[in-house]
Amino acid sequence: MYTAIDLSKYIVSKCIEDSHPISNLQLQKILYYIQKDFLNRDDLAFSDAIEAWQFGPVVPNVYYHYCGYGAMPISSAHENYEIHPKDKDSIDPIMETKRSLDPWIMVAETHKANGAWDQIYKKGLGNHHVIPIDLIKAVG
Repeated sequence: MYTAIDLSKYIVSKCIEDSHPISNLQLQKILYYIQKDFLNRDDLAFSDAIEAWQFGPVVPNVYYHYCGYGAMPISSAHENYEIHPKDKDSIDPIMETKRSLDPWIMVAETHKANGAWDQIYKKGLGNHHVIPIDLIKAVG
């Protein structure tokens, strides 16, 4: 298991290396999809909480780490992270697929009716509430 920050450093750096930098909004959704994939294999990608925010699932500490970029692509690569090669084999395809999508398509995907975000956010009543891991695993 990783910290969400370390996983984010890998994702951001790989995207920059591949000449496909991503925004914080895209990063948040990619983290969510990676966590969901790990959960489907009865594992955790990271232990940090995911919260239901207006534009979908957010890992707050990662959001605040990169919020200085606003909606612009994150342009600073990192070197201080360690991701196991077997995990890269499952992380990379998710990242490569999702980073090519319009960010608002990912927002719509994570906002699906009766999905984990929708069940917690409740039209704003659950803003910034934690989305339970078991709910992410069950309904994404």
